[in-house]
Amino acid sequence: MISPKPRARELGIPLGIEITENLVKSRDEGSIIVVIANNSPLMPHQLKRLARRACLGLGRTGSIGSNFSGDIFIAFSTANATAVIAKGIAQLTMVANEELDPVFNATVSAVEEAIVNALVAAESMIGRDVHKVIAIPHDRLREVMKKYGRRGNDEG
Repeated sequence: MISPKPRARELGIPLGIEITENLVKSRDEGSIIVVIANNSPLMPHQLKRLARRACLGLGRTGSIGSNFSGDIFIAFSTANATAVIAKGIAQLTMVANEELDPVFNATVSAVEEAIVNALVAAESMIGRDVHKVIAIPHDRLREVMKKYGRRGNDEG
């Protein structure tokens, strides 16, 4: 069986290949729940389409959604809030389907950014049955980013 290579990427940099210290040897397992909250006036069918875009942001970070993954993506809108309390017929607004591309683009980018932020902010930990997860070493991350001509926040 072919052993998969680490796929994590950020800004086009193959971090999963560059940073290999303390990698945990295990199957690609685990799940993610993505909640997309927005204030665009979207109808339920549009929110369903928006939720489907979350996997694109996840894919940008190197995930393939393995066999063991139980990912959940949901989306909701805070627009049309008065429709819930309206009496009789409620007036709703919605973004035209032809105008959804910027909302889709923002969703994909936001999901990717949220995952990267979570990975960078994570701390090493020991879980159930003494399973260890080592946080991304920030010094190595800065080295790799510099190698590929990217600047870290601490460099102005």
